[in-house]
Amino acid sequence: MVQNVWHNYLQYYWYSVEEHLLNASAYMNARWARVISNLLSPPMVWSILVFVIAFHYAENRLQGLMWALTYAILVCLMPILFIAWRVHSGKISDLHMKERQERLIPFAVSIVCAILAWEVLRLMNAPSILPLIAAITLVELIVMLVITFAWQISMHAMSISVAVVATGIVFGAAPALFVSPLLPLVGAARLRLQRHTLAQVIAGAVVGALIPLVVLAIM
Repeated sequence: MVQNVWHNYLQYYWYSVEEHLLNASAYMNARWARVISNLLSPPMVWSILVFVIAFHYAENRLQGLMWALTYAILVCLMPILFIAWRVHSGKISDLHMKERQERLIPFAVSIVCAILAWEVLRLMNAPSILPLIAAITLVELIVMLVITFAWQISMHAMSISVAVVATGIVFGAAPALFVSPLLPLVGAARLRLQRHTLAQVIAGAVVGALIPLVVLAIM
């Protein structure tokens, strides 16, 4: 009897260790995807893009910094803080909001913040390209909110796609081609983490490429 208990204990211990090792291996294999998803999350992409554009058009560094910080605080930081609060309160699972229904309220808040950014940048007499970027962000968020009611596409892919097209509009084809490999990299990361299907990643990239062109044509 004692031998059976001891044997069962060892067997349970062995399976437990094996399970932990397999989980650790899976985590390590996906770690690069988590790093890419975090470094190239939509708020990070938007902030980097606007900082580069703001400093490109500014007469001095302080002016560029004020424009960029205005956008980054309103469009990126405030929604992130709101999402972090909802994660902390247990209302959503994580910062990436993997469940479709988790995205609705944060998108609505982000839309309000983007409208504020567009208006404040206009009042600051920022170059027209910066309110235009805020308008592109606003349309991007509205499109995502509408799609979210019926489906889910990759906002990571959409944001990178917007950034590539916007880079081409502002700086030309060569810089856009230089940053374009980020799009398949982000797409691969989202697929590796199983946060989206291939169709959702492709849809995000296509919609993201179209939004700046449509907004530019209208404005």
